Amino acid sequence: MKKKFIYVLAAFVGLYSCGDDFSETPAVGALSDDALANTTGVDLLLTGAYSVLDGQRNNSPGNQFGVSGDNWWTDVMSDDAHKGSNDADQEELFQMETNDIRTGNGYFRSKFAALYAGVNRANAALNVIQNIDTSTLLEADVTKLAQQEGEARFLRGHYYFELTKIYGNVSIISVENFQELAFNQPNTGPAWDQIESDFQFAVDNLPATRADQPDAGRPTAVVAKAFLGKALLYQQDFGPALTLLNEVINSGEFALAPEFLDNFTSAGENGPESVFAIQFAADDGFSFNGNIGSTLNFPGGGPFGSCCGFYQPTIDLANAFQVDADGLPFLGTTDIPVFKNDYNIQSDEAFDPDTTTPVDPRLDYTVGRRGIDYNGFGVHVGKEWIRAAPIADISGPYLPKKSVYQESEVGVSRGQGDWGQERSGINYNIMRYADVLLMAAEAAVETGDLATALNYVNQVRNRAANTSVVQAVDGSGPAANYVVGLYPSFPDAEFARQAVRYERRIELGMEGHRLFDLRRWGVTTTVLPQYYTNETRVIENFGPKVLPYQATFDLIPIPVDAIDLSQGVLTQNPGY
Repeated sequence: MKKKFIYVLAAFVGLYSCGDDFSETPAVGALSDDALANTTGVDLLLTGAYSVLDGQRNNSPGNQFGVSGDNWWTDVMSDDAHKGSNDADQEELFQMETNDIRTGNGYFRSKFAALYAGVNRANAALNVIQNIDTSTLLEADVTKLAQQEGEARFLRGHYYFELTKIYGNVSIISVENFQELAFNQPNTGPAWDQIESDFQFAVDNLPATRADQPDAGRPTAVVAKAFLGKALLYQQDFGPALTLLNEVINSGEFALAPEFLDNFTSAGENGPESVFAIQFAADDGFSFNGNIGSTLNFPGGGPFGSCCGFYQPTIDLANAFQVDADGLPFLGTTDIPVFKNDYNIQSDEAFDPDTTTPVDPRLDYTVGRRGIDYNGFGVHVGKEWIRAAPIADISGPYLPKKSVYQESEVGVSRGQGDWGQERSGINYNIMRYADVLLMAAEAAVETGDLATALNYVNQVRNRAANTSVVQAVDGSGPAANYVVGLYPSFPDAEFARQAVRYERRIELGMEGHRLFDLRRWGVTTTVLPQYYTNETRVIENFGPKVLPYQATFDLIPIPVDAIDLSQGVLTQNPGY
């Protein structure tokens, strides 16, 4: 029953909703505020605010993939993923991958509108809550309303956080003006004050623990602390961030799942590692509650007989999983040797995967490579499973795995749509406990507490060392030489910093975090050009197609459509 409240109100939201798009006058609702002025009505409005976590909404215009709540397409702008297919297919993705950043890009425009739809729906709930006369209510209903206000503020804080980390300079839309033409407000800077205020209110008013919050998918006070800690981390306010993240860790509310793979299966949903997740479901027949935004992530060949063949792991990402004989990574090395792959080798030509080079076992739960089992669907046969591989484009030889369901869970996880769409019903963890540990480790490094950072990084590595590994399809044992070692010490802050950053990449790779990590660390202008050089060692035409990376790109441009519709109220980010 995990989906019982998240995505059931398409019809209702059509009856009562403000305009979902930024700079649009809202529609008049068929249900009045008076009819909704009770805890049941507020819960209906909250359902509408939750439902746009995945970006999909009633009559949503634009790019249905750009709105995706897992931010998969931002990985294409980093060193984790290629767009896949040929250069002309999904041209706007190709432009993003090659640094041809345009203010009219449909992915940027649709994501902007979807996030403001989330702000708007949270404000709709807050508007009703704040106009209820609580003097007429029972004490239990007053308490319930305070919790519901905490949920609305948490969701609004999340949407503002996403807007800020993607676009930087955003507008604050108040409860008072969200239904008026004054909806267009100047985008004068990041929304950090609003984000902190919303998350702090959630901390103070949400149910304390998961035991007090019966509905999976709704936040608790501890969850809100984790998000507030993340907001502080992004502002480099490391001391307070560490305090909050330590409180989350010490709360006992969360733990690393025994198996790394549990984070990407239906059976593992809402488990001990899930801090806050988008609740997806695979319906019978066409799925409206599946992960529509990530439809493009499925292989364009192989066992699915479906679209789409986009979002492929890079050579650089696969290389990063190589370790030394002790199972430790090659920190500080910018040109790690190329791990054996089948680029430009036909499926009917002989190829044996590397079974001797030591690698972290998370490699084969993240990167689909030839000769290795692909999520239970059998051995990945190579080029035949790569869409448009015969064309000399820049997709590379690998397939995504985390976003694709397991063969054993087809019955519960496979949702479908038009033209061969695959709409996975597996939850997406916006935040999981491993992320919390690594954020806390990062804050600990920056405050000089290397012992705490070492402890948290090694907890993540210890789970990787003890997780089940992918087996060879012939039953002969592990599919590769999997080795994970624990760090004996962090000798200095720079070593610790590199260790934390490395761990985030291989633990959270292909989960939509990488671009924003690189940006907040201030390393895009060094890491990304090095990636272009390294990738071109294998995909020779990749580097020549990529335009030079500019610091301007550390913020995505404000969509030109929104600026035009605002009649000059919104201003463009610098450099565009």
